[in-house]
Amino acid sequence: MAAALYDKGRNRFARGDILWKAAAGSTIRVCLVKDDYTPSLSTHEFFSDLGANVVGNAGSATRTNCPTMTLLDPSAGVCDGDDVTLTLVPGSVGICNYICIFLDSGADGTSPLIALIDDATGIPVTPGGGNILITWDSGTNKIFKL
Repeated sequence: MAAALYDKGRNRFARGDILWKAAAGSTIRVCLVKDDYTPSLSTHEFFSDLGANVVGNAGSATRTNCPTMTLLDPSAGVCDGDDVTLTLVPGSVGICNYICIFLDSGADGTSPLIALIDDATGIPVTPGGGNILITWDSGTNKIFKL
């Protein structure tokens, strides 16, 4: 799958509802997603669609414990951001196969999913109680390209 955009997230980009821009004031967050998650890029729309498969900072499954990304301004449709650290991810969560990027609207049921990534360095990962650094690709397409 590699880096894939959720269809409804892609539509939000096209409508201008999601702005990937350093000064836009959007709260874009990132979380790990367990291997139990079955992706549905065409139908899953909100953070709540990830269910109990979310792993954030300190292992919490709430969107507010998923770290905020520092966005870098896009160029040629390429979306990039600073690397992100998830802190104190407990070893009891099992294998995590995905990184999910979403826009935090303030509620799980209205926070749009943007991208699902399964080919980042270190993914899949089995947390062991410490920090996990998510290092984004520094190649041509960075995190993803629209």
